[in-house]
Amino acid sequence: MKRMALIATALACSLVSAYAQDTSMSFFVTSANPGKGGDLGGLAGADAHCGALATAGGSTGKTWRAYLSTDAENAKDRIGAGPWHNAKGEKIAHDVASLHGDSNNLTKQTALNEKGEVINGRGDTPNRHDILTGTKPDGTAAAETCGNWTMGGAEGAAIVGHSDRTGLDDSAAAKSWNSSHPTRGGCTIEAFKGTGGDGLFYCFATN
Repeated sequence: MKRMALIATALACSLVSAYAQDTSMSFFVTSANPGKGGDLGGLAGADAHCGALATAGGSTGKTWRAYLSTDAENAKDRIGAGPWHNAKGEKIAHDVASLHGDSNNLTKQTALNEKGEVINGRGDTPNRHDILTGTKPDGTAAAETCGNWTMGGAEGAAIVGHSDRTGLDDSAAAKSWNSSHPTRGGCTIEAFKGTGGDGLFYCFATN
C-alpha cells in the first residue's frame, strides 16, 4: 500500500513538473531587429536571432524558429506542433490550426517580447505593431519577403501582421496578427517605421 502511495505521489509530481515546463515561454515577439532591416540573414539568421534573444530572456533547452515564410518554406511549417505560451505563461495557441484560426489568444496584451513586455501598438508612440511575416493568413508564403529576408535597402517589401490586432478599420486584414499589409518604401528600418513597425518578428519554440 505504501509503495502504491509513493508511486502515486511520484506520478503527481511528474505531472506537475511537466505542466510547469509546458507553460514556460515558447513564443515571443522580438524586442529588437538584428540591425539590418529586412536583411535578417535569411531564415537561418532570423532563427539565430530568436535563439539569442530567448537565451538572454532566460529560456533554456528549446529550439527556436522565426515565424517567417520564403519562396521555399511556409511559416506555419517551421514552428513545431504547439502548444505555445508567452513569457508570462499565457497560452497563445494549442496547435498550428488554432493559431491560424479564430481561437488563438494573440492580442496586444499577450503578444509579448522575450522580456515579458507589451509591444507598442496603434495609438502608442512609436507604433511598433507591424510584425514581419512574409505570410498569408493561412500561414503559407506570400510574395513579399524582402528577398527571402536578405534585402535591407531601398528595394523590396514584406507582408506584416499587426501584433495588437488593430488597424485603420475593422477589416479582417487590419485585425490579422500575421497578414495585414505589405511594407512601403523598401526593406530598411526607416521604411518599416513609416507604416508602424520596427522590423520585429515572431519567434516560436518547436519543442
